[in-house]
Amino acid sequence: MSVYVYAVVDAGHRTALDGLSGVGDPPAALRVVDGGGLRAVVSDAPDGLRPKRRDLQAHQRVQESLLRAGAVLPLRFGLVAPDDEAVRQALAERAPQYTERLHSVRDCAEYNLKVRQDEEPLLRGILESSAEARGLNQDIRDGRAGPDAPVRLGEIVAGEVLARQRALGAGIVEALRPFSRELRTGQPTGEDFLNVSLLVPGEHEETFLTTESSVADQMGEDFEFRLNGPLPPYSFV
Repeated sequence: MSVYVYAVVDAGHRTALDGLSGVGDPPAALRVVDGGGLRAVVSDAPDGLRPKRRDLQAHQRVQESLLRAGAVLPLRFGLVAPDDEAVRQALAERAPQYTERLHSVRDCAEYNLKVRQDEEPLLRGILESSAEARGLNQDIRDGRAGPDAPVRLGEIVAGEVLARQRALGAGIVEALRPFSRELRTGQPTGEDFLNVSLLVPGEHEETFLTTESSVADQMGEDFEFRLNGPLPPYSFV
């Protein structure tokens, strides 16, 4: 039977798996496979595995439990190997890379921060500060503008929005960067203008959280900060 792989840890990691179960219906029993001075947490892989809520949660619970006991390399959902021996060989062959990454994330957790700004105050601020946008908007309202004026106004506003949000995002990241070991920026979605993951050492965690809260308070009610963590270092494997 093929083998489902959850995470890689070092050989001395306390893999306390009591009370946990793996993916599948019924849930598969967890076990460890050792190789190359490392160990992988695995289970038998069910046939036709799909990213159902139950299985995604089981996958995440295993990784979060491992994180509480030490450094962990969380693997993506759905990673399957042919058998235990294939897992053992992969650990041995990739031991230098896995060991280096385990060292880099040791005593750290990932925090993901997403930020959005309410549209109305953003657009109002642009019209108040940009004489060109304000004048063009007034001409449109008074019926004095040409037919291409709405398109031109849209271009001006879009450029201002992008410039402002880039500057705001950079400022937020720079405020938090000193308390992180690494960071990864992701593509924002929806109304978010910032999506960043930070690898935060335990010794800086309290200061990081205090700083994030302070930045959110300073930016005011027009902004929504959504911080998720502590998480296994998904973005840093």
